[in-house]
Amino acid sequence: MYSREIQAPRQTPLENGKPVQGTWDRAFDLVDLLDIRKPYSIPMPAPIRDYRIKEWERFTIMDDRYCISALLCNLKFYRIASVILYDRETEEPLKFRKTIPGGSWHLPRRLKNAAVNSRSFGFFFRIHTWLDSGTISLDLDVKESRKRKPFTAYATYLIDDKAGGNTPMAVNLLFTERRSMYAYKVMAPVRGDMVFDGRHITLDPAKCSGIFCDVKGFFPRHMTTSWCSCTGFDPEGRRFGFDIAEANTREPFSNNENALWTEGDLTPLPPVKITSGGESDSEWVIQDMEGMVDLTFTPRKPSTGKINKGVSDYKNPIGVFNGVIINSKGEEFQVKNLWGTGEKLNIRI
Repeated sequence: MYSREIQAPRQTPLENGKPVQGTWDRAFDLVDLLDIRKPYSIPMPAPIRDYRIKEWERFTIMDDRYCISALLCNLKFYRIASVILYDRETEEPLKFRKTIPGGSWHLPRRLKNAAVNSRSFGFFFRIHTWLDSGTISLDLDVKESRKRKPFTAYATYLIDDKAGGNTPMAVNLLFTERRSMYAYKVMAPVRGDMVFDGRHITLDPAKCSGIFCDVKGFFPRHMTTSWCSCTGFDPEGRRFGFDIAEANTREPFSNNENALWTEGDLTPLPPVKITSGGESDSEWVIQDMEGMVDLTFTPRKPSTGKINKGVSDYKNPIGVFNGVIINSKGEEFQVKNLWGTGEKLNIRI
């Protein structure tokens, strides 16, 4: 059975100005990649180094009827705010994506108690990460337009152990000896309220789960990354979820960002290969070499967009997963038509 070391908690993923590679089960006190000394072979002033750091916070929330996917991404040359809501009963979608030039602000470098807002015409997005209180909150307000109905939501991830939350995972992965990416991920029950097209919807934490991701990195100029994220309950009623990515970091077998949560326990997963056809509705195949991940993802509501005239492509379909995934105890979790999201990000800046 695949396993990797869970290291002792530390304040930062850096040591003496160099990134430390590894996996942890606690958040860092501070993540500031500008503290890395000489990330490039030639000296660069801090503002230029800062523009090479890309960062985002990503949410997925699922219950027995609704799927929500939200992203706040700072690529420094521009920012992206994206919200997708899908009602599986009525097959009614809401899609919102906003590209905002410039990147003068940062996402929080601490998760213990920090907030970030993004506001523009017809849109408001606020994230409050408060790990000291065991919560992460998301506040969304999308105004009505000719192409969409109004949507308001307030949701809280209950990550405290007393609320039935799950062990988080933090990783720091190397691209080169002095350039790295950091990711913090956690799955937890979610409570909240939404108003969509005049309907009030309550998110019950007994039936609703979500995954939150915080990512920062000195990513290469041309970055292609795929993610798959899913939460729910298996046929036996056990709560579980996974967040899996395929990225071009060093030594992915020793350390990567793939995680499975089952009934409150964290299982770090091996590296995977995510393959799909060229069509937007093509099935994705997600497999590893250790026999722990064997899944397919079938997009039901494709979402494709080109940002800045093809400089970046972003796909975020919602669909269903099928297959099997195995935790560190050897327990099989059958995945049968379980809703989740896929993402493909192709950046050339």
